[in-house]
Amino acid sequence: MQKIRIINRSDHPLPKYATEDSAGFDLRAKLSEEIKLQPMERQLVKTGLFLELPTRYEAQIRPRSGLALKKGITVLNAPGTIDADYRGEIGVILINLSQEEFTINNGDRIAQMVIAEYQKVDFVEVEQLENSVRGDGGFGSTGK
Repeated sequence: MQKIRIINRSDHPLPKYATEDSAGFDLRAKLSEEIKLQPMERQLVKTGLFLELPTRYEAQIRPRSGLALKKGITVLNAPGTIDADYRGEIGVILINLSQEEFTINNGDRIAQMVIAEYQKVDFVEVEQLENSVRGDGGFGSTGK
């Protein structure tokens, strides 16, 4: 298991996986006062966490499915990406897509984070691409 260095400036425990096979772990809001998120309003919510990711790793910020389904609260730029060279506080851009005000309190679980390894690529400029079964069909072209 990869070791990730973390600073926790919140009053909450370190993030942890809920089950053995969980891909992500919950992030909690670090607030000095509650946030009232109005319908269609977006806001950056801080977590009090700072990471030192290894080279060729990223942290992905994703919505919590329960918040999205039950309350209409989601991560605006999902998935948000935290690069390995970023050392600032992790913040989550939340948006309220419901018709009701939503209150965020200190310690509320607001999003989930997945740590992922990635590869770098070199682009090779060409005049033509190889043919494929799909070709240039997109945006629903494989459905009925």
